[in-house]
Amino acid sequence: MSAQSTAGLLVDRYGRVARDLRVSLTDKCNLRCTYCMPAEGLPWLAGPELLTDAEVIRLIRVAVQRLGVTEVRFTGGEPLIRPGLAGIVAATAELRPRPRLSLTTNGIGLDRLAPTLRAAGLDRVNVSLDTLDADRFHRLTRRPRLDAVLAGLAGAAAAGLTPVKINSVLLRGVNDDEAPALLRYALAHGYQLRFIEQMPLDAQHGWDRATMVTAAEILAALRAEFDLRPDPTVRGAAPAETWLVDAGPARVGVIGSVTRPFCGDCDRTRLTADGQVRACLFATEESDLRGALRAGADDDEVARRWRTAMWGKRAGHGIDDPSFLQPARPMSAIGG
Repeated sequence: MSAQSTAGLLVDRYGRVARDLRVSLTDKCNLRCTYCMPAEGLPWLAGPELLTDAEVIRLIRVAVQRLGVTEVRFTGGEPLIRPGLAGIVAATAELRPRPRLSLTTNGIGLDRLAPTLRAAGLDRVNVSLDTLDADRFHRLTRRPRLDAVLAGLAGAAAAGLTPVKINSVLLRGVNDDEAPALLRYALAHGYQLRFIEQMPLDAQHGWDRATMVTAAEILAALRAEFDLRPDPTVRGAAPAETWLVDAGPARVGVIGSVTRPFCGDCDRTRLTADGQVRACLFATEESDLRGALRAGADDDEVARRWRTAMWGKRAGHGIDDPSFLQPARPMSAIGG
């Protein structure tokens, strides 16, 4: 790709172009997943620290119309608890060129909100689901809400937020025996399943690679019950490696962020709920756009700052490097 063809885009020193924007709408969550945060929760951002709906919409508009972003995913925390979510989705759907719009959620309340979000312009959803056992779900999330998540999945499908994707994290000694059951469930309901290796993004900083369930282990467990063939579809910048299940057309994916990193093809840029640009999920530095907005910066200046932030993106996340430092912010404060 020539310098001329990337002029004005979110390009970094390694020639990667960020076209996928992840927008965190809140750091709050109504679950307390053990691999994400402590039982008592975290010190949430104060109201004035959060971007307003208008500020979120403006930054997305700059990203789409000036920086070449073609896909926007709303994340959290839990984005469904953001009061202005439907309005933000609707305003983003009205942009031209129109970006593809998705949302990552824990699914609680999605059965009620799915029709409204679909009408606002949301295209599809990713729902987190790590177990099909109600007792395990309660232990993992510290909330007895499995039925609500399953209802959210069904509601999303009924509203046309398809393909409905499931994100699952397996924890050794907790739910690592459920890979085949989760895939059977997804196949039976027409959902697309993605397993995600547990990443060092917990608030407690208790992640240990030695106890992480790897992509290789996940695939071995699946192959014990299913015939998996490599997906001939070009992966591109997609984070998941995918396989055809029992000759297809159904697929299952594995996002091996730790053991099979895909940093060289990464096309993501991230905006936190308090208006900070993160060039990488594992970045230890951020660039403040909220301050620029509130100081009166015009769109050209905002775009310039965003391009500068992305130019400094590192070649990879460096988890295997002895000097790797886990980000101070946990996943709930960064956005997925």
